[in-house]
Amino acid sequence: MSVLIVIPARHASTRYPGKPLVDLRGASGQARSLIRRSWDAAMSVSGVDRVVVATDDGRIRDHAQGFGAEVVMTSTTCRNGTERCAEAVANLGLSPEIVVNLQGDAPLTPAWFVEDLVAGLRADPASDVATPVLRCTGRMRADLIADRHAGRVGGTTAVFGHDRQGLYFSKEVIPFASGDFGSDDPSPVFHHVGVYAYRPAALAEYATWDEGTLERLEGLEQLRFLERGRRILCVEVESRGRQFWELNNPEDVSRLEVMMAAMNLD
Repeated sequence: MSVLIVIPARHASTRYPGKPLVDLRGASGQARSLIRRSWDAAMSVSGVDRVVVATDDGRIRDHAQGFGAEVVMTSTTCRNGTERCAEAVANLGLSPEIVVNLQGDAPLTPAWFVEDLVAGLRADPASDVATPVLRCTGRMRADLIADRHAGRVGGTTAVFGHDRQGLYFSKEVIPFASGDFGSDDPSPVFHHVGVYAYRPAALAEYATWDEGTLERLEGLEQLRFLERGRRILCVEVESRGRQFWELNNPEDVSRLEVMMAAMNLD
C-alpha cells in the first residue's frame, strides 16, 4: 500500500463535545456532518489507496458506517489524533509507504493540499513528518488575531526556516508583525493546516513517547516531534482562490457555512 488516509475523530472534545457529528450546511442548504464532509474531502484526493475513520465512539462509528465509510475502532486512551492514527495503523496490520492524518475538523481541505503534502514528503527523505502551511492574507491574519483577543483558541500558526523545516507551531499568532496588511494582501503569517503525512516508523515511535511539555502547554500534538528532535517539513500550499478554516469552536460553524456559500460548495 502506498498512501493511507486516517481521519481521527473523537466525541469527547474538550472545546466542542460531539463536534464530528455537527451539521454544516453547504451553499444549497444541504446539511452534512463534519465527519462526513471530512470523509468527502479525503475521498477526493488522488493517489490514495484507502481511507478509514478512526474513532473510539460508537455514535461516530455508526454514523460514519451509515454513509459508507470504513471505520476502525481505537482505544479511549489516545491523547490526540496522531496517537489515534498510530493505533489505527497497528490495528489494521498495514505497512503503507505514507500515512496521512486528515483531522476531522478541516472539511474545507482541498485535495491538492494533501497531494502536495505527500509529494513533498516523498521528495525529502530526511524528514519524518510533513504538514501543509498556507500563507495568510491580511484578512485571515486579522481573523486569527480577533479570535485570540476574544479569548478563543482558533487556528494554529507555523514558523519555519529557509529549508522549510518547522521551527515552532503555536496557537498564538506568530511571528509578530507590526502594522496592518490589506485584506487580500499576503502577510508574513502562515496558517498551519491540520493535516500530517508520516513515515510509518516515525508514527509508531511517536506513540511510545511521553507527552512533551510544549505539546501539553500549546495543546499541539506535532510539538512532540520537535521536542524529540525530529524534522517536520512545512509544505507551502496554494489556496487557488479557496478559503480555508477549521472548526475549532462552535462559533466556527457559521464562519464555515459563509465560506462554503461564497465558494458555492455543497
